[in-house]
Amino acid sequence: MIDIRLLRDNPDAVRASQRARGADEGVVDRILELDATRRSSLGEFERVRAEQKQVSKSVGAAMGALNKAKKGGDDSQVARLQAEADTARENAATLSARVKELEATADEAGKEFDALLRTVPNVVLDGVPAGGEDDFVTVKTVGEAPTFDFEPKDHLEIGELIGAIDMERGTKVSGSRFYFLKGVGARLELALLQMALDQAIANDFTPMITPTLVRPETMQGTGFDVAHDSEIYRVQEEDNLYLVGTSEVALAGYHADEILNVDAPVRYAGWSSCYRREAGSYGKDTRGIIRVHQFNKVEMFSYCRIEDAEAEHARMLAWEEEMLGKCELSYRVIDTAAGDLGTSAARKFDCEAWVPTQGTYRELTSTSNCTTFQARRLNIRERTDGSTRSVATLNGTLATTRWLVAILETHQQADGSVRVPEALRTYMGGLEVLPVI
Repeated sequence: MIDIRLLRDNPDAVRASQRARGADEGVVDRILELDATRRSSLGEFERVRAEQKQVSKSVGAAMGALNKAKKGGDDSQVARLQAEADTARENAATLSARVKELEATADEAGKEFDALLRTVPNVVLDGVPAGGEDDFVTVKTVGEAPTFDFEPKDHLEIGELIGAIDMERGTKVSGSRFYFLKGVGARLELALLQMALDQAIANDFTPMITPTLVRPETMQGTGFDVAHDSEIYRVQEEDNLYLVGTSEVALAGYHADEILNVDAPVRYAGWSSCYRREAGSYGKDTRGIIRVHQFNKVEMFSYCRIEDAEAEHARMLAWEEEMLGKCELSYRVIDTAAGDLGTSAARKFDCEAWVPTQGTYRELTSTSNCTTFQARRLNIRERTDGSTRSVATLNGTLATTRWLVAILETHQQADGSVRVPEALRTYMGGLEVLPVI
């Protein structure tokens, strides 16, 4: 979640971020009102509780004096002390009721404050384009879109010709948007993911095979709304577990409630299956493996100092581009508009590869700078000058199943076979062409 100190000290920055995202600016004022109510009630609560303690002591003293007077038999003194004791008890009761009232007010405001603060997405960084999905800015375009002296086939037709993809049996076994990768298709995906993992290891990432089921607090801590996100698969209620759409979730939760040394970035590369319901994509990309419910992915994840986050983000983007270059793909890099960012991202760059039969660029990979948003939720900190502060987290995809779409279409040959990019051949046992079977 965002830093409440930023919201208190610079609410206009948060309002501007909400405006750029197309989100409700009014939530800022409501949070500030609740924060003021909560802090005022807590301050008054502490003052009244201290007064209550003093009055409670006076009740004890009055009762002691009263009991002593009763033993002495001085009726006038007993009457006076009885009145003082009764007044002290009444004051104590009044203060006790007031303490409970103030505590309840503070608790109520605090609960609403916490809940509302969690709905505010990360504050976008300076320079992020405002607007929605179509308002991105193209940072650069790399390579020429491939041309053919024959009518190009789409990735599914190619995949069927070379015995790499079987959608029909995937649907038979599991339903729509499921598939089998087989033969050279399975080998190609494993080769791609292994090449990505090797590149990650060469850049100081620790390889990780991550859980694909996580607890709700881990999913929420990463920035996903388990109550309302229609993309998330939930396992039956008694288990209260969620299938992840990215290993970012497990990797973010890996160091929850810990203090890290991030003098140098702490980097992990997660290899996992991923699951998405694609609930909002009815009728979109129903052919082939562009938009499916299950896929595999190698994901970079980094914990670093706040001051190092921007440079680490640039490195992640460069590593993604390196992978695209190895796969000999034409692509563009876009700076995603604020309204198209996820809840956790303060900035995101997408790499989109050219898909010949669609005549357009399609997203293959993205990298996000989440600043301290996730770490604040998950209580991940570093030590600084005798105190602690939240670290920054970043993520980026190095390879995923969808890459096969661009690879098969870009490198297809007239007979339906596919040329294997040179960098992948080592991982394919030296195979240079995926032949028609």
